[in-house]
Amino acid sequence: MTEMEKLMNNVVLGDAFELVSKIDDNSIDLILTDPPYFLDKLDDKWSHDNVKKGKSSVGVVKNLPVGMKFTPKQSYDAYSWFYKMAKKFIRVLKPGGWLISFSHPRLYHRFACAVEDAGFYLRDTFIWLYTQNQPKAFSLEHFLKNEEGEIIDLLRVYKVPKVKSCFEPIIVAQKPPEGSLLENFRKYKVGLFNTSVRIGEEKFPANVLSTENINPIIDKYFLIEKPDKVEKGAFNDHPSVKPFKLCKFLIELSTVPRATVLDPFMGSGTTILASILTGRKYVGIEINEHYYKIALERIKNVHMVKTDLKNSLFD
Repeated sequence: MTEMEKLMNNVVLGDAFELVSKIDDNSIDLILTDPPYFLDKLDDKWSHDNVKKGKSSVGVVKNLPVGMKFTPKQSYDAYSWFYKMAKKFIRVLKPGGWLISFSHPRLYHRFACAVEDAGFYLRDTFIWLYTQNQPKAFSLEHFLKNEEGEIIDLLRVYKVPKVKSCFEPIIVAQKPPEGSLLENFRKYKVGLFNTSVRIGEEKFPANVLSTENINPIIDKYFLIEKPDKVEKGAFNDHPSVKPFKLCKFLIELSTVPRATVLDPFMGSGTTILASILTGRKYVGIEINEHYYKIALERIKNVHMVKTDLKNSLFD
C-alpha cells in the first residue's frame, strides 16, 4: 500500500508540513481549511486545559494567552509560514484545483500574499459574516492603582484597540489551470464553480455568507445557520467549530462528486464530515491530539447515523 493509499479517506495525527509531503502530485481537488493564525489561542502550542482553568474578572483578563499580545512580527511570521505551506499545497492540487482558506482580518493580507507568491491565482475573497462573538478589548485601569483624575475616567471607556470581530475573510485561490478553464475542466473535472448550489432562499451563490439572522435582506440571500450543540457534539470543546452547511456549500461549489478534499488543519473535523456527507473522498490532518480524537468521534458518529439524519443536517 502506498503512502497516498494510506492517507485516502483517512484522518491522521501529525504535522501537516510533513504529512502533505506524502500526498501525490496533482491528486487533490480542493484544500478547504482553517489554518492556525497564531492568535487568540489558536496555535498548536496552546493548551486548552490551561486556559480553561484560568480565572478572569469583569474588564480584566488575568491569563492572557501569549498569542493575543500584539506584535507586528506576527504578520511576517504568518506570511513566512503560510508561504511554505502554500508551496506544498500547490504541488498536491490538480491543475485548476482550489485552496479555500479561512483567515483573520488583521492577517488576511499576509496569508493572501503568501498564497499568490506561491503561484496561486487569487480568484475571490468570501466573507463569513456573524454578530455573536466575544469582544476582545480589555481595560487598562488596573495598571494604574490608586490613581484618580482624568486618565482614570478615560480608561473606563478607552480600552486596547480590539473591536468585536464579526467576520472572517476566506481566501479563494486556484492553482493555475492547464490551458483554458474548459480544457482544464474536461481533463481534471475541477476549476469551475457549481452555480446550482444555493444558500439563503435559493439565491445564486454569493461571496458573502452569514450564519445568523441579521437583517431580512441579508438573511434572505446569505443565511447559513451556525452549528448548534447537536451538530458539534456534546464532547466538542474546539473554540472555532465551522458550520456543516458552510463547509458543504464551499465543497459543492468548487468540486464534483467523488472529488478529493484535503484539510491539513482539521480541528474537530467539520470539513471531513461535510466531505463524507457530500460523497467526496477526503484526507484529514491534525497536529493537536485532543482535537484529533474529537474529530475521530464525530466521524464515527456520522458513519453511524441514518440517511434521513444526514439529509436533515443539510436541508
